[in-house]
Amino acid sequence: MAIFYLITLFERYKKKLPPGPFPMPLIGNLNLVDLNQQYISLTELSKTYGQVFTIYLGSKKKVILVGYDTIKEAFLNHGEEFVSRPEIPIFQKIGEGHGIVFSNGETWKIMRRFALHNLRDFGMGKKLIEVKIQDEVHYLITKFGSHKGKPFDTSIILKHASSNIICSILFGNRYEYDDSEFQYLLKLLDENIKLSGSAMVEIYNSYPFLGFMIGAHKTMLRNVQKMNNFLGKLFEEHALHLNVSHLTGFVDSFLLKQKQETQNPKTEFHKKNLLFATLDIFSAGTETTSTTLCWGLLLMMKYPEVQRRVQAEIDKVISLGQDPQAQDRKNMPYTEAVIHEIQRFANIVPMGVSRSALADTKFRGYIIPKGTEVIPLFSSIFKDKTQWETPHRFNPAHFLDDTGNFVKKDCFIPFGLGRRVCIGESLARMEIFLIFVGLLQKFTFKPAPGMEPADLDLTPEVGFTLTPMPHLVCAVPREEVVGS
Repeated sequence: MAIFYLITLFERYKKKLPPGPFPMPLIGNLNLVDLNQQYISLTELSKTYGQVFTIYLGSKKKVILVGYDTIKEAFLNHGEEFVSRPEIPIFQKIGEGHGIVFSNGETWKIMRRFALHNLRDFGMGKKLIEVKIQDEVHYLITKFGSHKGKPFDTSIILKHASSNIICSILFGNRYEYDDSEFQYLLKLLDENIKLSGSAMVEIYNSYPFLGFMIGAHKTMLRNVQKMNNFLGKLFEEHALHLNVSHLTGFVDSFLLKQKQETQNPKTEFHKKNLLFATLDIFSAGTETTSTTLCWGLLLMMKYPEVQRRVQAEIDKVISLGQDPQAQDRKNMPYTEAVIHEIQRFANIVPMGVSRSALADTKFRGYIIPKGTEVIPLFSSIFKDKTQWETPHRFNPAHFLDDTGNFVKKDCFIPFGLGRRVCIGESLARMEIFLIFVGLLQKFTFKPAPGMEPADLDLTPEVGFTLTPMPHLVCAVPREEVVGS
């Protein structure tokens, strides 16, 4: 124990680590952190230790960045120093450093560049993907309408719709909403998102040698294997029918590149990178968009007056019988403000995605040692009372000026910033707008019978992302309203 204290003191004072609570032997600062709601505990600790501070979960030290100015300075002004991902045991176990999200060095550079190039080639930011989103909205409207105004759970349906958009880019096709195998894949993804933000997986990450005693990370590994089996079959089918003159999506493009580099012993275009790059794009393209839409519909039920104003603007700008288009956004300031406020209020990824110091890095007078995990506390931006008039209340006026025009905010960064910014940001923005507007054009969303808007719970469910608690939605057709 004495040696532990000496080592900690040496690191804290000689190496000029950022301040923080003094860690206890073995547990570090676990006694101060609610592992199911780390972002809340870290926000409280920042009130004592400032905008850059150190905590220990077990023996693993982590540096927490708090506030927009701090995170911006780190990820933009020190972008090269903080471009890496840390070695988080569960993600190392899953992907072994392959793919895009948790890869580093040349693997990350090559996979990210290839993915970005192909996402654009297969429609991202172009009219082609807008048409595919509009088509998916039609399927979604039919599915919602099939419930005839009765209560149903929107979460898996919205997840399915979002995944169909990304599947059109990855594989060149979509899946029907009653496809049981694909629904199972989405449930596996959903379970892993929740487990990856759970207390038990955090304990595994802090004490990986105790893995034999912990079940949550084993469930995640089994789920990933099942998802990989699903994708593996798709890869085989695409490889069998590969037509170099007619590539259907990202997977075909990767398989072609793999063929071209068969003689390169150092190629990054191999099976594991195909598998985990595809899984990364699929997961990212499904989860945050669908979760944003889930929050959006819940908030429209909670605040019916906001829903009515959005619908009034839709009816004013979009002609009867016309599909919403991306270009409509510029003429719909209130709807744009509402969508932005949904993303801010929902605070979907409250701790961002961790970075690590590429080398010993001097930052704001402190030294962050090489390999240290750096956590950008995004919730500290979205709930900052110096940036938002009512940070803990849903308020579209945060993005409107006095005359009702939409106002951009520099500190609005739901897709991250710096060199690791989300590569699918433009796709997600278009998708959220077209689906949200398309649904509100056709339906009014109400709570299940017997519930009032005031009864709806906005407490998020525990997970890597913050999702709404399970709830039912009534999608009431608007034909008679719109046509009157």
